[in-house]
Amino acid sequence: MKAVLYIGHGTRSKKGAAEANLFIESVMKKVDAPIQKICFLELTEPDIETGFEYCVRKGASEIVIVPLFLLAAGHIKKDIPEELAPLIEKYHGIIVKMADPFGVQDTILDAIAELVTADAQPISPLDSVLIVGRGSSDPSILRAFDSIKNGISKRLRVKNVQVCYLAAAAPSFQDGLESICQKASGNVIVIPYLLFSGLLLSEVIREVNKKVKAGYSVNLTDTLGKHAAIQNLVAGKANGEVNVNAAVIH
Repeated sequence: MKAVLYIGHGTRSKKGAAEANLFIESVMKKVDAPIQKICFLELTEPDIETGFEYCVRKGASEIVIVPLFLLAAGHIKKDIPEELAPLIEKYHGIIVKMADPFGVQDTILDAIAELVTADAQPISPLDSVLIVGRGSSDPSILRAFDSIKNGISKRLRVKNVQVCYLAAAAPSFQDGLESICQKASGNVIVIPYLLFSGLLLSEVIREVNKKVKAGYSVNLTDTLGKHAAIQNLVAGKANGEVNVNAAVIH
């Protein structure tokens, strides 16, 4: 019997955790699996061990792991495999497969563009866009954001598209926001490259509000998890569009 175990990052924010659960509830309705469970890497319950063993108790003979991570940084490459490894060894009779993280793909870039254009105010070529990433020391993440920046620039037909990070990479969000506001000819559109609300988004909202109060025209888009295309993407992975991760499967 097939089970799907969704693994989110986790957050200290009750709002962010509630959003993640609501998101997965919507996804579950689109997935053909009798056993489905969400768990979290850290900060939010249930943890990965609890989620995995729930699937086992329900009779899973195969577990598809669907990580709710936009890009493949350390959590995907190291932390989640390390959490899963002893469970896979303990329940060695169960087939475990792990879907890839979302990566940079047209579906996500199209969804971001639609979130931006959902605002009643039309986009002008004179506007500026600031993409806010979570941040990572992994060089592959920085390369991914170059592709994201180029894809958003093409879709919105805006030349001035910049990237900044909330942690672990430069420029910082505060520096990026300050710089783009100082040089902007039109409106500034801030895109949080995050799936759900949480403490990181609260920081973004706080700094954007400061700029608005200072007289700058700054608009903030919704998080990516608000778009139905992202739900469909997760459901597609859960329904079988998976790649086996050799670091996890034993």
